[in-house]
Amino acid sequence: MPLSFHIVVCGSLVPDPLQTLDVAVGATGPALKNEQMMPAVLDPWAGHALYEAAHLAAQFAGSKVWLVSLSPKAKLQQVMMTVAQKAPFELVALDGSASGFTDATETAIALAEAIEAIPGLDRSKLLLFGGWESASRGAGVTLQVVGERLGIFDQFQGVDELKVDSDGSLRILERLEGGQQQISVCAGAPALLGWATGNLPEPRNNPQVGMTNMRTIMPALQRAKPTPVSSGVSYSSVTLPEQRRTTRIVKDLSADQVAEDIVAWLGNPPQNP
Repeated sequence: MPLSFHIVVCGSLVPDPLQTLDVAVGATGPALKNEQMMPAVLDPWAGHALYEAAHLAAQFAGSKVWLVSLSPKAKLQQVMMTVAQKAPFELVALDGSASGFTDATETAIALAEAIEAIPGLDRSKLLLFGGWESASRGAGVTLQVVGERLGIFDQFQGVDELKVDSDGSLRILERLEGGQQQISVCAGAPALLGWATGNLPEPRNNPQVGMTNMRTIMPALQRAKPTPVSSGVSYSSVTLPEQRRTTRIVKDLSADQVAEDIVAWLGNPPQNP
């Protein structure tokens, strides 16, 4: 039987990175100010996973890609108008908050239940893709919990490259600390891969692919199940990281003196207040 895969990509929406973000705490908990008005994009980490999934599916006839997203339905429709032109996939939409303050476990439960309900999904062929991290849900555990709830225990995080050997085994290049990498070999699906940046460029827009995708995306958005997820925790305070620049202007120092100052600063850098 020819080798094929059922690849499910988990991905959410995040505010456009060019936007200025500010945090406000309201009656329902912390949130970004004017978040509903901000333009959104597909999480860049999830985008890498989607492009890698489409590339892999194109190599093995009979393979299929699903994108499962828990996001506000109206914003998801806007983003899909662009993403749909990048790669062929079928959308599974959940209408809920894409806030970075939602609880990772509740989000993972909702995603796992949606994946389990996909018609025709073959668990023996399942590869679960997603971002190793997230531009909003940076807890680093959401994808792992999804995999565990689906019974997928062969999990690889920080993946940069995936190759499929002739026997169906997966050869996976993962990132390690200190700029090192390791190659892991998995017997085959099912497996979970949390992607880093991968090694593929962003695909060009293809209007024909977009038109094909939109035939299933629009019905999927109409069927999107309301999925409330809470923050799950309380916050005493929430702030964005402050930007700080410490500058000292001096004159007539030799190169050795400048180097000594830099070394001294590295040994004892100023602390944020």
